[in-house]
Amino acid sequence: MGFFTDTSVCIGCKACEVACKEWNGVPADGLDLLGLSFDNTGQLDANSWRHVAFIEQAKPDGDMRWLMASDVCKHCTDAACLDVCPTGSLMRTEFDTVIVQADICNGCGYCVSACPYGVIDRREGDGRAWKCTLCYDRIGDGLMPACATACPTESIQYGPLDELRERAQARLEALDEPQARLYGHDPADGVGGQGAFFLLLDEPEVYGLPPAPVATTRDLPQMWKRAGLAALTMAAAVAVSFMGRRK
Repeated sequence: MGFFTDTSVCIGCKACEVACKEWNGVPADGLDLLGLSFDNTGQLDANSWRHVAFIEQAKPDGDMRWLMASDVCKHCTDAACLDVCPTGSLMRTEFDTVIVQADICNGCGYCVSACPYGVIDRREGDGRAWKCTLCYDRIGDGLMPACATACPTESIQYGPLDELRERAQARLEALDEPQARLYGHDPADGVGGQGAFFLLLDEPEVYGLPPAPVATTRDLPQMWKRAGLAALTMAAAVAVSFMGRRK
C-alpha cells in the first residue's frame, strides 16, 4: 500500500498537514512563515510528517506560477533507515510500509543520516526519531490515512501501489504539461521504488527532492565482504609472520 500525490491538483490548503497532526498527536509548528510564501513548516521533520511546499515561479511572459506539493516519507522499498537501525525500532509492516516503533528507539540517529531524502528527524526534548507511519493504525482497520481522507482535491491518493502506478501513468499521459513527470514510481530506481511517489510539474530539485536518490546502504554487503577478506588476509599475514619467528 502507498501514496500517489498528484501535485497538479494540490491547492496548498494544508488540510493534510492538519489532519496528520490531529490524528497522530504531532506537536504544532507554530506560526512562522519562514519568509517562504505561505510555507510555515519548511521541510519534513519530527514535528512535520506532511509538508506542503509553496513554490513561486516567474514565467517568461512575466506571469507567476504557483507550484504546490504535499511531501511525505517515501517508505522506500530499499530502506536505508531500516538497514542501519541497531534496535529494530524501524520496522517494515505487512503493508510494505516503514514505521518507527518509538517505544524501542534509543535516539542514536543512524536512521537520520541514512535517509537519502532527509525525512527522518529526532524530536527536540525527546531525542527519538519520528516520521510518517502512513497511519498504520488506520489502514490496519481498513481506513484511509488521515491526510488522504482530508485532501479535498484528491491530490493525495492511497491504495495498492500497482493500481496507483497505473493511475499515475494515465494521469501523466492525459496532462498537457511538457515538464510533467512521475517521481519515485519506478521499482528500478535507486531505492527500489518509493511507497509514496509523485506527479511533478517540474524537475525534482524545484520541489527540494533529490533527482537521483540512492539507498545509502546499497554497497554495505560488498563493503562487509571486502572487510572480511581484508581481515582474513591480515590474519594470514600475522600467522605467517608468527610461524617465521618460531623457526
